Amino acid sequence: MKYWEDFPADGRWVVHGEHELSADEIVRFAREFDPQPFHVDPEVEGPYDGLIASGWHTASLYMGMYVRDVLLDSASMGSPGVEELRWLAPVRPGDVLTGRSRVVDAWISERDPRRGTIVGEHELVNQRGEVVMRMRARGFIARRPA
Repeated sequence: MKYWEDFPADGRWVVHGEHELSADEIVRFAREFDPQPFHVDPEVEGPYDGLIASGWHTASLYMGMYVRDVLLDSASMGSPGVEELRWLAPVRPGDVLTGRSRVVDAWISERDPRRGTIVGEHELVNQRGEVVMRMRARGFIARRPA
């Protein structure tokens, strides 16, 4: 079990896994959650020259990587929210996305000294080394019991 003390704000990147997207997966997600034409129609004429994944899809993929690799084995107490979420490049069928994060700030709660806050920078990077999604978010983590 990882506690707040195990998340130093040292800026070191930690890799959480990778995922290759298929056209079927992109369309399936988009039909249910973000049915814009460039997410559901591979033949669409538009600004992206073909099918691209919804940004919400990429954010969900990243979250799954992070939860499985970090949060399930931590004393996570949730999050007060995301401060920034940016989609920086289109994600296409066949792209292999690698999730990574780093802790850039951390402090003990003034209201409840049994927990602390971490601020993380989170990214998805494609097989060409392009950052396709960047997010900055806070997380509440329980402190190690005395």
